[in-house]
Amino acid sequence: MNAQVNTLPRAAQHWLADRPRLTDALWAGGLTLLDMVTVLDRTPRPPGWGVALWGAQTVPLLWRRTRPRTVLVAMTMLYVLFQTLGPIHGKIPGPFLLMIGVYAVARYAPASASGPLTLLCLATTAVTDALTGHWQPPSPGSLEPISVTTFVFFFAVAWLLGYGRRRIGADAERLRELNRRLVAEQELNARQAVLTERARIARDLHDVVAHHVSAIALQARAAEDVLTCDPPDAGEAAHSVGLIAGTADTALIEMRRLLGLLSFDERELAPEPSLDHLDLLVGVATTAGCRVTYVSEARTGNALPAGMQVSAYRVVQEALTNVVKHAGPVGVRITVRGDEARLTVEVENDAPAPGHRPVPGAGRGLVGMRERVAAFDGELHAGPHQDGGWRLRAVLSARDPGTAQGDG
Repeated sequence: MNAQVNTLPRAAQHWLADRPRLTDALWAGGLTLLDMVTVLDRTPRPPGWGVALWGAQTVPLLWRRTRPRTVLVAMTMLYVLFQTLGPIHGKIPGPFLLMIGVYAVARYAPASASGPLTLLCLATTAVTDALTGHWQPPSPGSLEPISVTTFVFFFAVAWLLGYGRRRIGADAERLRELNRRLVAEQELNARQAVLTERARIARDLHDVVAHHVSAIALQARAAEDVLTCDPPDAGEAAHSVGLIAGTADTALIEMRRLLGLLSFDERELAPEPSLDHLDLLVGVATTAGCRVTYVSEARTGNALPAGMQVSAYRVVQEALTNVVKHAGPVGVRITVRGDEARLTVEVENDAPAPGHRPVPGAGRGLVGMRERVAAFDGELHAGPHQDGGWRLRAVLSARDPGTAQGDG
């Protein structure tokens, strides 16, 4: 029961935090009503316009988050106007309501602007009160409720509180941004680890299948020799056929075992990566803090082979992974152009920020990209820019390698 009671104020706080305009409206409206009530019980009864003018000082707080400097200026002008017109007789509270405006300007505006504006507000209100006779210099050893001394103290406290809250908010936002980048980098690293492991499994599968298929081919030739001899040795032929069947069974068992490591639940199967899915990679890199520009000039339609599109996708994926690892959150430009016969992929990034420490790598990423590009009779160029950035250019050809060589 106590846990539920403690949860209610927290839930209300989160609900209001998600609705800043409503919170500001409640603040401004409540303070305005409170200010008007404090001057209504005076004798003689103040005029209605005077009560409204006094309460109007807090109305600008409705825009304290979006226009903090304008709010403080408006509140100061309303206070000066009220003191100059003097609609209420006797002592009234000084410009202490302006402390809320001072806090807002220190909280939501840069210190270079909020500090001078606070001093200007303090000087304006102090001079106004002095000229209108609403305060007298305090006697030695005493602090009058309405005096420059108390103005300076309370304005300074309000500004320091707002400035401290601004610093805390900036630090919290910086930590949230770093956390988002860390999550994105972990996601990229996890995907890269999965791809590396699957590539190793694929090589193992290739080795197993190639080994057993080669054995089957040799045994089949041996069986053919036995069957073509005169007279054929039925026992030896049966033995050869049995070896072929056993080797084929072994190859199937090994292949199923390794493919089982690569299998997914049918509900989790995703479409095969292609050029149409590069936006997903752009989104992940953007989450990591990079400013990605993607331009597609490829006039291919659906004519490119699926394997070539997968290779282009993986090249971009590995390039973005390297950018996040070695350069951090920088500007990245991705360009894809070509036609049905030739595809060019370029990934360029700006220089890393000063003091950035890259994540050490083993260099396997470039090796893997070169292998993928070489499979399509292409070429890969990767190297630094003069401005400190990095540029990768991959060219893949859709033509048969043998045809391409023959053309030369």
